[in-house]
Amino acid sequence: MSQIMKNNISTPLPHHSALQHVTGKSVFVNDMDFGGRLLYGRVVYSREAHATIRSIEMEQAKAVDGVMAVLTAACIPGLNQMGPVVPDEPCLAADEVVFYGQAVVLIAGRTEAAARKAADLVVINYEPREAITTLETAIAKNSFLTSPSKIVTGDVEKAFEEATHVLKGTLHTGAQEHWYLETQSCICVPEEVGQMMVYSSTQHPTETQTIVAQVLAVPANAVTVEVKRMGGAFGGKETQANHVAAWTALLAYATSHPVKMHLFRDDDQMMTGKRHRFLSEYRAAYNADGDLLALDVALHADGGAALDLSAAILERAMFHIDNAYYVPNLRVTGQVWKTNLPPNTAFRGFGGPQGMAVVETVIDRIARILHKDATDIRKRNFYKEGDHTHYGQQLSEVRLEKLFERLMVSSDYRALRRETDVFNKENEFIKKGVALTPVKFGISFTTSFLNQAGALVHIYRDGSVQINHGGTEMGQGLHTKMLEVACKSLGLPPHRLIITATNTSKVPNTSATAASSGSDLNGMAVKNAIDKLISRLAPIVRTTLALDKDVELVLYDGKVAVKDHPDKCVDFDEVVSRAYLEQVSLSATGYYRTPGLFFDKTAGKGTPFLYFAYGMAVSQVQLDTLTGDHKILKTYIVHDVGDSINTAIDLGQIEGGFVQGVGWCTTEEIKWNDKGFLLTHSPDTYKIPGVRSIPDVFEVEIVRDIPNAVTIQNSKAVGEPPLMLALSVWLALKDAISAVGNHRHEPSFDLPATNDSMLKWIEEMRML
Repeated sequence: MSQIMKNNISTPLPHHSALQHVTGKSVFVNDMDFGGRLLYGRVVYSREAHATIRSIEMEQAKAVDGVMAVLTAACIPGLNQMGPVVPDEPCLAADEVVFYGQAVVLIAGRTEAAARKAADLVVINYEPREAITTLETAIAKNSFLTSPSKIVTGDVEKAFEEATHVLKGTLHTGAQEHWYLETQSCICVPEEVGQMMVYSSTQHPTETQTIVAQVLAVPANAVTVEVKRMGGAFGGKETQANHVAAWTALLAYATSHPVKMHLFRDDDQMMTGKRHRFLSEYRAAYNADGDLLALDVALHADGGAALDLSAAILERAMFHIDNAYYVPNLRVTGQVWKTNLPPNTAFRGFGGPQGMAVVETVIDRIARILHKDATDIRKRNFYKEGDHTHYGQQLSEVRLEKLFERLMVSSDYRALRRETDVFNKENEFIKKGVALTPVKFGISFTTSFLNQAGALVHIYRDGSVQINHGGTEMGQGLHTKMLEVACKSLGLPPHRLIITATNTSKVPNTSATAASSGSDLNGMAVKNAIDKLISRLAPIVRTTLALDKDVELVLYDGKVAVKDHPDKCVDFDEVVSRAYLEQVSLSATGYYRTPGLFFDKTAGKGTPFLYFAYGMAVSQVQLDTLTGDHKILKTYIVHDVGDSINTAIDLGQIEGGFVQGVGWCTTEEIKWNDKGFLLTHSPDTYKIPGVRSIPDVFEVEIVRDIPNAVTIQNSKAVGEPPLMLALSVWLALKDAISAVGNHRHEPSFDLPATNDSMLKWIEEMRML
């Protein structure tokens, strides 16, 4: 395997926790211990997809030695509710269960063995009811969670009436399990006067605080949530970490003991929601040159048994139905359907992948029908500077052409295409495929009020600095970037600063670390706090150096100096010491809200995003048409991250996001039976990407000299956009299948393209 990292123009800080990770000293929730008083929590969940609860027999469970509590919905002191947006998800099922895996009974034991034994002795008597376990059934039975929504631009019907070419089709895109290394985990410690300390593996400490307070019937100020780090999240801990926190808090409240709950892997997969599977119906109008004239899409999302974040996820899918292409006449409708499966939730990309897969399928089909290279059709339809999206946002600094030109050179695409075609002519059973796909991804929470963040910065008398912010660290390197922001702002080396655990008592009312906005929002908040401190220190510096008030100062190498006169300086530590003696506050809060965002849902128009991140990939694959086995031979990526705050972290996010996307596109198939039982509920039945999923040649280039002026240090978000670059692998596999029929016919093709699926599609091609 060849991996090339280009344009690593600075020496970035290593990951904030790199040393702790490699030495085994990193502390996660499950590593924490509270001595002999610690109890272990266990959940008894439904084995029915839809049923009325007739009775719950708990006497034997309560009699188990070491069991301290057995709780049902009737034991909840506050609200039996943990829906993050609408109150449609009970904390514990009371009268009925609506999905296999729904929590019904909580158990706390002095040992894990005691809690497990008691859980096995709980008997829940059900009266089964009809269960809806497929999206198609939900649509047929009109079982929905949201009413239809719509975004329209242009005159769609007229465009279809006048079009010379029209195609229609459907696309199924599958679910995806988050498969974070650290499963859902929480420790709750009851404190005096009804207060609760919650150590949670959550992306959204404030929301976790709110849910816990509600179920305990206490005010939010009585609950403190702290997050040191997570062992991965990918969106799966944005809302659904609240569940484990609420259950653990109830057990801690009932027993007055610290309680730990750490879900077993199989239970985690059974109980938690996934990436939404979509059924998308589309029709497209185009001309003989391949110009996309109109697009009409109906998106059907499987929300599961409760709404969770499905409405916002569907909305983002609708926003990204265009991906990188200008479509003058576009209509997209969407609806979230209700099934008896765990409520589906946020996942890296947040609806963007499902929307983009549709338009990429359309472009690919147009090219095959016209016998043209799909890469040329894509380029022909790219957005250009000043174009408006279908929801009315005007585009500026469109970087698609720049990335395309760079990628065509770095991948030597034309030669790669020729080599692929020659190989396919010479080989009957092994076929190669190649595809180029772009990404245009909007950065901001589409729920506008979530675009805010806070920070708290302390300078101590010895000149050391503590940084607190509202973002959470889940391995993505947010704390490392915030450390770099603070170091650059204060002119101090990294060893002079620390980033503390995220804590709701230090920085309240923050948004989830999600939507790829963690660095944008929290970086600005940290800088805002530091700017306040610098403004307080500046008069002391000017007095010390006998400077006029208009003289500009700079901070670097532990000093404060006159700009362009580094010899006129004073040590930072001396300034801090004088500030303390002069009774100047050395602590400051910071705050940031993203400006100018709005979206009118009724009109379907607005500016929901601050900016767009762009990326592009070329992938070449090799497919064994007798077995369906494949490998990625080459992937070339160029990506726009503005001025990178930390190139090593950004490269890691691009590579990791791409490989996770490859899993969604190829191997990660989730299956339920008609009883709502998850068949792929463990590592031996669910195939996440492995070493063989990494391209043999993997070249990733961060494009230089395209700063993003509206964000912290001119950077751009990088967490989610690279995942969609894996669509290049998906469509390269389609290209290889198409080669079986010498590209004369359009292959059947859905997502994921598993070995079994591809064998079926290959046989269809051979029979045409």
